[in-house]
Amino acid sequence: MSSRKKVVLSLDAELIWGFHDQDDIPAEQVRHARDSWLYTLDLFDRYGVPATWAVVGHLFLDSCDGVHADHPAGAEWFARDPGGTATPDSEWFGGELIDAIRDSEVDHDVGSHTFSHVEFGRSDVSKEVARAELEYSVGVADEYDLEFASFVFPRNNVGHRELLADYGFSCYRGVAPERWYDGTPVRRMGKFATFALGTGSPPIVDPELDEYGLVDVPASMYLFSFEGLASDIAGGVTGDPVVSQVELGLDKLRERGDGTLHLWFHPNNLTSAEDRRRLEQIVSRVAEYRDQYDVAVQTMSRVADEVRARG
Repeated sequence: MSSRKKVVLSLDAELIWGFHDQDDIPAEQVRHARDSWLYTLDLFDRYGVPATWAVVGHLFLDSCDGVHADHPAGAEWFARDPGGTATPDSEWFGGELIDAIRDSEVDHDVGSHTFSHVEFGRSDVSKEVARAELEYSVGVADEYDLEFASFVFPRNNVGHRELLADYGFSCYRGVAPERWYDGTPVRRMGKFATFALGTGSPPIVDPELDEYGLVDVPASMYLFSFEGLASDIAGGVTGDPVVSQVELGLDKLRERGDGTLHLWFHPNNLTSAEDRRRLEQIVSRVAEYRDQYDVAVQTMSRVADEVRARG
């Protein structure tokens, strides 16, 4: 019987596609994206930790014309796509990275992060565009003999959920519950106090069926949401405040006895030795709680299967 205490790790696997619509593309994140993807996969393998890798569909391709004229998003959306053929250092294609996930000894879940990182929740994204993103994503995965179950909305901007089941999806990462400081005049101060002093822990969430028959697996915490000077100040006193937050979340999960702690990030977040150290500390803590406190580490699709089985 599976434990009622669960940890889920999900990743937005994008390479450059997470930034192609922005005015300024963060060069460091893109430069480290491939190595960080493989580092993260190796880390999960070493600790035997399965994760949901939500992959941008374009990365499945081995070549393209850079135009995608039959895609309803239009030429402007793909203006930065250089087209061409996949190379070992390509920022736009990633077949061998997807192969690495599939070749892992750990049973990872490969899910979808749309085809070209369209934000489904934007008011100017039509149902036609969303449907094309899903159709293209499922099509390229089929070439890999993969069937998607899990879906992650780019930038967590949820929209067009009613289309997901039509393309075989059973679950998605939902928006994290607000923390006490969100939406208040003291948000910045409150967030600093929470992370620096440990005055609160990430929310433990309860995945459930939505009105479309999909399982909403809400996020608990983004692992790179407390950065810069504030993190440096807090870390000088207590160690990495994000690691401390995860530990508080794991303790809360253990004490509560049920629920899900859903942690997420991008492989391209790892641009320094400190970032890698953070992730290893978190993965090692998750593995420790799995081994000592009967905490199950599961993928989004596995959690969804259990929710459906309960009815």
